[in-house]
Amino acid sequence: MKQWLRTQVGWWLAWLALTAVGAVWLARAELAQLQQAFEADVRIAHRLMSQQMVQYDAVLATLALLETGSGADRPEQRLSSVYPSILRVQRRAGDEPWPDEKHAGALAAAEAQSRSQRRAELAAVDLAQGRYQLVIGATPVSYSLEIDLAGSVPWRDWPMNPKQSPVRVSLQRGGQQFVLQPGHAAPADTGGWRFGLTKPLASPSQPFDLAAERRVGWAELPWRGIAGWAAAVALLLAGLWTAQRQRIARRRAEELLRLGQVARLNALGELSAGLAHELNQPLTAVLANAQAARRLLDDDPPELAAARDAMGQAVEQARRAAGVVGRLRRVIERPEAGGDVKPLVLQEVVRSAMHLLAPEFAQRGVAAQFDATAQAPVRVQAEAVALEQIVHNLLMNALQALDLVPVSERRLAVSVGRNGQEGVLTVTDNGRGISPEAMPRLFEPFFSTREGGLGLGLSLSETLASGMGGSLSAANATPRGARFTLLLPLVAASTKERAA
Repeated sequence: MKQWLRTQVGWWLAWLALTAVGAVWLARAELAQLQQAFEADVRIAHRLMSQQMVQYDAVLATLALLETGSGADRPEQRLSSVYPSILRVQRRAGDEPWPDEKHAGALAAAEAQSRSQRRAELAAVDLAQGRYQLVIGATPVSYSLEIDLAGSVPWRDWPMNPKQSPVRVSLQRGGQQFVLQPGHAAPADTGGWRFGLTKPLASPSQPFDLAAERRVGWAELPWRGIAGWAAAVALLLAGLWTAQRQRIARRRAEELLRLGQVARLNALGELSAGLAHELNQPLTAVLANAQAARRLLDDDPPELAAARDAMGQAVEQARRAAGVVGRLRRVIERPEAGGDVKPLVLQEVVRSAMHLLAPEFAQRGVAAQFDATAQAPVRVQAEAVALEQIVHNLLMNALQALDLVPVSERRLAVSVGRNGQEGVLTVTDNGRGISPEAMPRLFEPFFSTREGGLGLGLSLSETLASGMGGSLSAANATPRGARFTLLLPLVAASTKERAA
């Protein structure tokens, strides 16, 4: 059960890790795309506003170069109809004052600065109202343009929808700002990401900074794509999990088949020993009849009829023996004998056997209690296949003993430990236990307390344990059930281990 839980947790952690990596990658890609779109739109807006400001410079320069007239002949009077963003045009000739008495001082200072710098200069900047004046000092006439920033925005070519775009765009100068596009986005205190870009307009006479900002909230992340990625990862891992389960089931089936073949061969070996006595009778009869026929032939005169009868009986008995041998040979023929005795970790053998029998445990609703890490590895001297067969038989006997117990009450415990120079394996169930009548005969060949049982499993296991220098014993558990104990010699400690 613990191994199963660890496996499930491992698969879930793999799904979470891959989903997280994919989600981060998709989110970063989406943010990068949003930032690229943001920067592209801001660059276009910056170019359009720069062109508009440069156009105002060109208008002033053109006015300063034109020959001046008087009255209705003055060209500047027609500018407001051509450029709606130019609210008013003022001119000052000679020593005349500026017509705008409110800003006359600012206009005069800007005019002087313009003459010094040989370019237009700002005056009376009021970004809160979206107004400013642009002055050029020229001879004989100086001009001033009062400009409306809201009307200066070329909305026809504007790259963003001012009512729906989340990008906030403003013109800034000296701590003042005029919002060209309010934008809308998640508040700063809700987290997320911020894109920002500030660029000065390409007009020395109108040194405004175009500032753009966008905030991206969590809701704008590609959640559909992330959900799709999570589903795809789940499907992929489910496929891998299914393939692994199939591979494990196939290996389990192969191991069970191999173990079953070994068990069958070993059981038939026990069976052959039990049936060997069948050969004694026919062979004894063959010998007796052959000796009788010889005596009859030695008589003078020889008794040929009796000798023929004795030889016939010998032939029949020989055929009977040959039949027994033939049947045993066809059924019992063994492949190579088991491997040599070698060091084995008892916990690993138990875990392997429980893995092979996992479907049997699940079918019977039994959760075996076994902790392979409870003790240090117990290394015993044993033959691998024989030890696997013993553990397999003990676990199967325990499972079969639990068939008569209600599912909710079934318990099976396996423990591994040391007892002196021997490794100890204990298998305990809470079945009905072993009756006093059956206890003395428990390891006899062909004795079984289960209906239809051959009675060879425990006998074979006891024989295999003895052959490896160990022992197998049984006892009743408290308050009920049976306990089987396998003892096997431990692996001798090396010189370095003894010194330590």
